Amino acid sequence: MQTLNKITKKCRQLPLLIALASVSVLPACSWFSVYKIDIPQGTPISDAKLASVQVGMTANQVLYLLGSPALQDTLNPNRWDYLYDFTAGTVAKREQKPSIHNASYYVKIYFDEAGKVSKIERPNQP
Repeated sequence: MQTLNKITKKCRQLPLLIALASVSVLPACSWFSVYKIDIPQGTPISDAKLASVQVGMTANQVLYLLGSPALQDTLNPNRWDYLYDFTAGTVAKREQKPSIHNASYYVKIYFDEAGKVSKIERPNQP
């Protein structure tokens, strides 16, 4: 009778041991990695959108075409800065989209006193 009790106790512990062993081995598998999200920061700037912005446009027209600027300096309200950084996550890496860092997509738009575009500057062209 005692041997039967020992065997049933061991049989009850077997699923727990299997579960613990499998959980401890899973992190070593490379295809069970943690999901990482894509992190876009700022306003994406395409060359086509930037080409549609012309000197002489109003601030509202630029706002409609490019969206809100990433930076609007209170000490220099006549300059809008558009920045864009992108950190590739799981999906973007699978689609082989590159990460964009250090504001390599960067545009400065200057306005005159009348609120019209006077100059468009792209310091770092990708």
